[in-house]
Amino acid sequence: MSYVLLVLAAIFVNNYVLSQFLGICPFLGVSKKVETAAGMGAAVIFVMTLASAVTYFVYNLILVNLGIEYLYNIAFILVIAALVQLVEMFLKKSSPSLYQALGVYLPLITTNCAVLGVAVTNMQRDYNFLQSVLNGFGGAVGFALAIVLFAGIRERIQYNNMPKAFEGFPTALVAAGLMSIAFLGFQGLI
Repeated sequence: MSYVLLVLAAIFVNNYVLSQFLGICPFLGVSKKVETAAGMGAAVIFVMTLASAVTYFVYNLILVNLGIEYLYNIAFILVIAALVQLVEMFLKKSSPSLYQALGVYLPLITTNCAVLGVAVTNMQRDYNFLQSVLNGFGGAVGFALAIVLFAGIRERIQYNNMPKAFEGFPTALVAAGLMSIAFLGFQGLI
C-alpha cells in the first residue's frame, strides 16, 4: 500500500472518531470552541504519532523477543500515559492558557481509546515502522480535523433557535451523527 494512501485512508476513510467511534469523550467534550479543539488536536497529533513509533519498538523489540506479546495492552497504555505526561508538562510551561482551556480533557488523552486503537491497529495489521508512524499521524490528523470541524459547527449552531429538547448536547449528537455520515462518503475513494 502506498504511504500517501495509508495517510489519506487514516484521515478520511478510517477516521477513528467518525467511522470507528474511538475517542468520543474528548471529541464531544473539547469541541465547544475551535481554539480549544485545535489545541487538543495538536496534542493528539503529537501523542498519537509518537505513541505509534514507541509502541512499535516496545512490541517488536521487547514483547515479541520475551514471548510476552499478550501484555501489549498494558505496555501500550504505559507508553501512552508517559507521553501524555510529557505533553501536559510542556503545555503547562509553554501555553498556560491552552493548558487551562483543555482542563481535564488533556489527561484524558491517556485513556483516549483512539490513541490505543492506533497502536493496536498497527500491531494487528503487522505494519512496519514507517507504516505505523504514518498510520498514527494520519489517524491523529483525522481526529484533529474531525474535532476542529465539529467545534466550528457547534459554534455556529450554538445561538440558533431550536426546540427546547434539542438545545445543547442533543444537537451536538445530531451534528456528530451527520458528520459521521458525511465522512462515510469517503468510503469508496481509497
